[in-house]
Amino acid sequence: MIICTSKMEYPLGSQCPRQCQVDKERASLLCVKALASRGRLDTVTQHMAFHPQYLESFLRSQHYILHMDGPLPLPYRHYIAIMAAARHHCSYLVSLHSAQFLRVGGDPLWLQGLEAAPARLQHLDHINKVLAHRPWLSGRAHIQALLSPGEQCWSLAELVQAVVLLAHCHALCSFVFGLGTDPESQLAPRVRLGTPPGYCPCDAANGNASEPERRPRRWSLDSSCEVACLRERIPRAQGDGDKTEEQLGLHTLGHADTDEEEEVPYAVDPSCFITDPDFGYQEFARREEDHFQVFRVQDYSWEDHGFSLANRLYSDIGHLLDERFRCVAALPSPRGPDLRRAIWNYIHCMLGIRYDDYDYGEVNQLLEHELKFYIKAVACFPDATRSALGPLPCTLLMSSDKIHVNLLIMEARLQAELLYALRAITQHMIG
Repeated sequence: MIICTSKMEYPLGSQCPRQCQVDKERASLLCVKALASRGRLDTVTQHMAFHPQYLESFLRSQHYILHMDGPLPLPYRHYIAIMAAARHHCSYLVSLHSAQFLRVGGDPLWLQGLEAAPARLQHLDHINKVLAHRPWLSGRAHIQALLSPGEQCWSLAELVQAVVLLAHCHALCSFVFGLGTDPESQLAPRVRLGTPPGYCPCDAANGNASEPERRPRRWSLDSSCEVACLRERIPRAQGDGDKTEEQLGLHTLGHADTDEEEEVPYAVDPSCFITDPDFGYQEFARREEDHFQVFRVQDYSWEDHGFSLANRLYSDIGHLLDERFRCVAALPSPRGPDLRRAIWNYIHCMLGIRYDDYDYGEVNQLLEHELKFYIKAVACFPDATRSALGPLPCTLLMSSDKIHVNLLIMEARLQAELLYALRAITQHMIG
């Protein structure tokens, strides 16, 4: 594991050598704790250790969701995590949570597939699918169906914890694939439906349907050749007037120097937990469901609405998640807060969430075209970022900056899913 030891890791001088040393010691302590509690240091923790101030917050919230007091029994929590990771064919997380599911007393028969699980868990499949790929489709009807009186109904507290787990694992899949953590799967490549990531909803939102004028490179992929290679791996077909997308070939880091057997202790085929495998991301700006309006943060925000509801129905989770959002926003950025805001708002825009007080023209000004392409791929098509042809040598500046971008993608996606789910729950509660 490589931890920043000098100012050179932050080439634009956003962090001093003394602070780097403090962060190094802090990251080392966190890694030692993780190693002591789990018996190994997983690759996700190693990557996040580049930003120890964020790692501490992430580990705290994840431990609380999976292991601390809550309405859901431990086997249910890990099985829900398996269901969430399976939507993106993330064998890394499916395998880890399958092993943990068995360690906490889960029924091995449930791992034969979703149809072998209790009906209550099977009922989560629809909201799992929607939140993973088209969160704007989630609504009060989905919540009412899960909470309807009956033998298999969910309580409101159980549902909130389940939704947090689903969103957490969906977002973590983006981080895992974005940094090339997922070990090579023996499964055949999956076909994902959706529109090509080259289209930018921010362009359409600003009345600019064409590709923006090329600007000087700012924070971008290393070379246009890499992006050209990536684009060659995006077969496109025509159907019903919309473009479809099969598989991206995007990989940013080689596998970590860790024992793969340690990281994949229980091999499970993710596809056995998936229904409707052709359901995938669809361009929000080109969606057919015109009755689904843009989600305006001024009407329902995390700070004013989602935080308090989550905290009330699932004690302390609002504080832990809010700490993660604040921590990722405070990470040192080589281009300052404007770039962070552009990445965050761009991801939310792709998921149908808009900020009335933000000029979306800044997205095209601050994010170079190849970087936008990468962000959209990781945020919306995470499982398609692998390639049977091998990893591409795509890198974003120094390793810490690359991880920073992926942390922003993960947290922005997490918050977006939570906003849609919590708004639906609020609508149910107020009738």
